[in-house]
Amino acid sequence: MTSLLNDKKPIYAQIKDWLTDQIIDETLEVHDKIPSTNEIVTYFKVNHITVSKGVTQLVEEGILYKKRGVGMFVEEGAREKLLTVRREEFVEDYLKPMLDEAKKLELSKSDIQKLIDNRGEK
Repeated sequence: MTSLLNDKKPIYAQIKDWLTDQIIDETLEVHDKIPSTNEIVTYFKVNHITVSKGVTQLVEEGILYKKRGVGMFVEEGAREKLLTVRREEFVEDYLKPMLDEAKKLELSKSDIQKLIDNRGEK
């Protein structure tokens, strides 16, 4: 396993995130061919089955589509689907816990906004 991966998440999920990040940042665009499973295996130095699991999930979610004998490609509307999911995850994983903690600390909305503004300047 390369230093690109960590122990915080299953490897297949990290590979899935790696691909989705490229779709979100538009490194991979609609109908672009993604790297082959073998290329990903070589890049991350992981098991073929692990890579296949991450890629298969993206196919099942309608993010990628397969052209038999040619490879996997980015599905139309994939970026928008991914942004919707990531935004929902952002609210659940970051925003709600932050607001819960802010409430415990008796921080107002304006206090939170000031902290965000100050942090953004650094």
